[in-house]
Amino acid sequence: MSNEVVLYDKKDSGVALISLNRPDRLNAITGELTARLKEKIDDACKDDDVKVIVLTGSGRGFSAGADMDNLSDISANNREENPDQPEDRNYETNGLSEWDGTYSYFPSVPKPIIAAINGPAAGVGLIMSLYCDMRVASEDAVFSTAFSKWGVGWILPRIIGVAHTMDIMMTARKFDAKEAERIGLVNRCFPAESFMEDVMTYAADIAQNVSPRSVQIMKRQIYTALGEDIKTNLKSSMDEMVKSFSSEDFKEGVKHFIEKRPAKFTGK
Repeated sequence: MSNEVVLYDKKDSGVALISLNRPDRLNAITGELTARLKEKIDDACKDDDVKVIVLTGSGRGFSAGADMDNLSDISANNREENPDQPEDRNYETNGLSEWDGTYSYFPSVPKPIIAAINGPAAGVGLIMSLYCDMRVASEDAVFSTAFSKWGVGWILPRIIGVAHTMDIMMTARKFDAKEAERIGLVNRCFPAESFMEDVMTYAADIAQNVSPRSVQIMKRQIYTALGEDIKTNLKSSMDEMVKSFSSEDFKEGVKHFIEKRPAKFTGK
């Protein structure tokens, strides 16, 4: 087992698999892990061959939340106070300048991030998954908001609604993958025995069959719409649609449909 706290595995399918790698601590989160995760995501963003990012946990779970022995370095805000802060590595973001928190920067990443929840996801580990664009879970996964109440009050009701949020936050109870799917916390569940295979097939389908340009714009529009009124959103959506007509991916989308062949999108 590698001693790196975050692993990076680029697949030929156009998917980058990023794994939290502290299995002996159920991938409990430290400042070092958070910083290395940011750097691995940056690596995926700057690689044109990577179209989709999958985030999972090594071993038997996604993340048990904050490492109680390292709470101070998780909360540190600058590199001088915390040497585990990631390097400043710039790439073209999705134009979401206010989404710059510890994990709330995920929506500003111009490529889709799928949380592959392979086991327990609790506290800060759950928060991390919430800021991913999609969540898929093993049927064996278990969830809990315990010790994460400070971080879920904005994002969680936008995913599952107010009533479900009130329920799982006020009780701090554990709930399973089937309930998570029912209330909309996860997009779908996969069998435990074939979980990662199913996840990577799902991610590869997006990477290979959908225009990267369209994915980036759709992601930006969806998150931007959370703060827009209907008039502003309709105008911005129309502007983007008009721009798409002159893109290479739009032309390729038409050609591959007419010619009945697999698409060869470039992201341009």
